[in-house]
Amino acid sequence: MSDDQRTLSGRKIEGGFEWGALRTLSQYLWPAGEFETKARVLLALALLALAKVANVYTPILFKDAVDILSGKEAAILVVPVALLVGYGVVRVLSIAFAELRDAVFAKVGQRAIRNVGLKTFRHLHKLSLRFHLDRQTGGLSRAIERGTKGIDFLLNFMLFNILPTLLEILMVCGVLWGLFNFWYALVTFVTVSGYIAFTFIVTEWRIKFRRQMNETDSQANTRAIDSLLNYETVKYFGNEEHEAQRFDRSLARYEKAAVLSKSSLSFLNIGQAFIIGGGLVIMMLMAGDGVVSRELTIGEFTLVHIYLMQLFQPLNFLGYVYREIKQSLIDMEAMFNLLHVDIEISDSPGSKSLKQGPGAVTFENVSFGYDPRRQILKEVDFNVAPGETLAIVGASGAGKSTVSRLLFRFYDANEGLIKIDGQDIRTVTQDSVRASIAIVPQDTVLFNDTILYNIGYGRPSASDDEIEAAAKTASLHEFIMRMPDGYQTIVGERGLKLSGGEKQRVAIARAILKQPKILIFDEATSALDTRTEREIQTALKEVSADHTTLVIAHRLSTIVDADEIIVLDQGEIIERGKHENLLAENGTYSVMWQRQQEAESEDENVAVDV
Repeated sequence: MSDDQRTLSGRKIEGGFEWGALRTLSQYLWPAGEFETKARVLLALALLALAKVANVYTPILFKDAVDILSGKEAAILVVPVALLVGYGVVRVLSIAFAELRDAVFAKVGQRAIRNVGLKTFRHLHKLSLRFHLDRQTGGLSRAIERGTKGIDFLLNFMLFNILPTLLEILMVCGVLWGLFNFWYALVTFVTVSGYIAFTFIVTEWRIKFRRQMNETDSQANTRAIDSLLNYETVKYFGNEEHEAQRFDRSLARYEKAAVLSKSSLSFLNIGQAFIIGGGLVIMMLMAGDGVVSRELTIGEFTLVHIYLMQLFQPLNFLGYVYREIKQSLIDMEAMFNLLHVDIEISDSPGSKSLKQGPGAVTFENVSFGYDPRRQILKEVDFNVAPGETLAIVGASGAGKSTVSRLLFRFYDANEGLIKIDGQDIRTVTQDSVRASIAIVPQDTVLFNDTILYNIGYGRPSASDDEIEAAAKTASLHEFIMRMPDGYQTIVGERGLKLSGGEKQRVAIARAILKQPKILIFDEATSALDTRTEREIQTALKEVSADHTTLVIAHRLSTIVDADEIIVLDQGEIIERGKHENLLAENGTYSVMWQRQQEAESEDENVAVDV
């Protein structure tokens, strides 16, 4: 587990028992208002107690049978049969109670895992774009994966192995004290306590090696995923060996931590064996002396041995279980810490849905910076009337795409107001704001699913006919029908099986299908060839005819018909007006236009020569 994951809530997980994780988990095991869940928990605990009572009583029946079998022959024909049958029945009951307990509690445990996973997933989608731009996908996915596995392990072993074993230890000590004397109970208690204390102390020392293993494991996984996602870039620069060496350095650190972890485990196991062996020898010497002095019977000697083996067997497993529980708590804490990450952008209390209107967009003196030390937008002010088109142009880094992010309310403006139909978007729900806007981004990322699914993502309830109509409007239908699997074609990871132009046409179709009041085209045709661009531009004009449209453009030829064009420079509007008016001013826009016209002319000449 990386430092980033351990500090997601602003605090690192230090050594010591993570009670916070247990407190958080308990809310899911004993949820308010869920009678069935609480009833299952109580019934499972009752079955647990019955299973342990039967388990402790079983050796007593066996002891009685041994005593009778070693006594007079006349009694052998009747009494041992009943005891042995009873021994078998009680033993079966102890197993049956344990299995019934697991069956009753299964729904509680799995529901808790489901609820925690769903809550974490939803919370991650509520976090700001700032968090997701900073996160490392591989490490984050590992934190969630290990956290859910940790809950499963904790429920299965701590609740139904550790706690029942401790209960059984107390019951056995009480039986030994009652049947024999205080010293048998004391030796048993001291042996078990020493074993547990030694295990806890050494495990606390060993846990740092497990943390190092998790940290390097997350780092290696993150680097591997990052490298594979950028497969083409790696190939372009021939850096396969460079990537392999980076991955191997992470694996080498993992190897070192794993060796230390395994070595310290051997020390722990040897120490545990000495404690168990010592306690067993002392108890058997005491019981053997009792048999010799005729204070104990053979059956009672057997009873002492059975109880010791019955205790030491789960104790031998306790070392592993405690180590894994400790690790599970750390993993759970890392996942629960994700739930403590503040939601930067949230709906204000009592906020209502955006009232449906024609789609007017207003920016009033908006200033914003991703970092307080650097302003991206400075007092940006514009108004887009319903059905009109506003184009935003400027050099790279001028703040063009930031306008769309603020309109979607991925961030809140530091100063000024952003309104849709006269409503401050900070006073209405985010869902209703985003439902009224559709965007075709510059860099389109698709899900690793079918073309049908990716277009339909714009409106999941849309029919196949509606999806096909959107594809036709985006000049995509004919291309899709040429594919062997048509609309069922899988587009690959992040849409890598499609070209840049094909991906953008999918994004255009998706935006069309959403049927919003407001459309944003963020350099939507930048990856298309000239012929396709013209086809798409014609389609976009038809689509945006009745929509309020914001066009973030690089190619000025695509926005000559815009109702208004604003030119951004270092976050400030330096020019605004229609295409013809801006050209007449001979300012920044005019210079940009001339340069692009010259570049396009040169490209056409090169094409003719070829």
